[in-house]
Amino acid sequence: MFLRIVADSFGRRPRHKLLTGAALALGMGVATATLSVSLDVGDRLAKEFRSLGANLLVTPQADSLPLEIGGVDYRPVNAGAYLPETDLPKLKTIFWHNNIVGFAPVLELPVKAMLRFRDDRRSWPPNRNSWPDLLAIGVWADHALHLEDGAYFETGLEKTNPWWHILKGRWFKDDAEECVVGKNLARQKEASLNGGIPPGWPVGDNLVIDRGPSAPPLFLKAVGILDSGGLEDDAVIVPLRVAQQLANQPGQYRKLYVSALTKPEDAFAKRDPKTFTPVEYDRWFCTPYISSIAFQIQQELPGTDVRVIRRVAEGEGQILRRVQTLLWLVTGAALLAAALAVGASSAASVIERRTEIGLMKALGAGSGTVGFLLAAEQLLLAFVGGGAGYAIGIILARLLGERIFGAAPEPSLMVFFVIIALAGGVTILGSALPLRRASRYEPAPILRGE
Repeated sequence: MFLRIVADSFGRRPRHKLLTGAALALGMGVATATLSVSLDVGDRLAKEFRSLGANLLVTPQADSLPLEIGGVDYRPVNAGAYLPETDLPKLKTIFWHNNIVGFAPVLELPVKAMLRFRDDRRSWPPNRNSWPDLLAIGVWADHALHLEDGAYFETGLEKTNPWWHILKGRWFKDDAEECVVGKNLARQKEASLNGGIPPGWPVGDNLVIDRGPSAPPLFLKAVGILDSGGLEDDAVIVPLRVAQQLANQPGQYRKLYVSALTKPEDAFAKRDPKTFTPVEYDRWFCTPYISSIAFQIQQELPGTDVRVIRRVAEGEGQILRRVQTLLWLVTGAALLAAALAVGASSAASVIERRTEIGLMKALGAGSGTVGFLLAAEQLLLAFVGGGAGYAIGIILARLLGERIFGAAPEPSLMVFFVIIALAGGVTILGSALPLRRASRYEPAPILRGE
């Protein structure tokens, strides 16, 4: 009987029901969209942030003494100790190995080099001291690293420094005698066949590196012009194995850039791990904070010092927190607007049904029964409006995701249940005062027309 009364009441006064349902649908639609994007925004932004470059720097522990001011590490990377390249597969064995997007070992050294037109191998000037001094940077461009489990991991500068742009040509192959030249170096105006770089130096010419009087020069074919926005624009980028050969350091590197997907650090993550209890330590270790990933890398690579590149890591965290805060504010505003709309519609409905409420009370219905009946009607409306709002919100979420992040978030059953619960809560909250007022109506004055 109760359900029949609720269903019959739900079908009457369609105008009020339609307005209330529309308000709930719009509010829940916005809430669904923002919640869907908010749940997905962390991973999406974390992947987008990898375009900012590596957020961890690995150097030899014996290289320099600590120098940290205001949380920023100012230690220089001086020439000195080296690290073994054979330890790099261990990076994919740490607890958060799936969060390691890429890494690139680097070996820098000064060289004496000159540039010749392609296929020009004429006699060299006897005085090699006249050759210009250049900075050679040995790196992996796109390297297939053989892991301990037999798989291969594609890594290199294209993963850690995606903003490095090849203006002309392509990246070198790690197993070829090739190189890439910085754009400033390629644009120098000192044209000479015996040294310097001709204006408009084309891709395909030869970079000749002096290996000393007892060894023939090394020929590297320039296959690209690099635009990095940094000191690399004045350098020559060569395969890591070539730099190791020139430095007489086979299988060694000087520093390692690591790009990892992380969770923004909160107050807990910024504490000293030495002060953690066992439970707190497990929580910190099992959360992809930049500090916990750095700690795990240092454990796997002995003799290393892993530093967080704070400008990148903290910038990522601040942007993510602000985006999430904005989304939560929009969600709160949508829920508040829906609650006000439901409250206004519920108050108007209660006033129109004063005679009906008075009649029910005159026939013996108590205040609790009347209030429960009206609340059941509102909850039924909330479920209908919440379901419609979820459908609208999924469409909005897909539009937002595709336009902002390039990928739409997947529908979530958890979000559906949260939206239905929010719709019920908003409806009860918005209808609380009108329902309380209805439960206090006295039947006699109403039936007398007062």
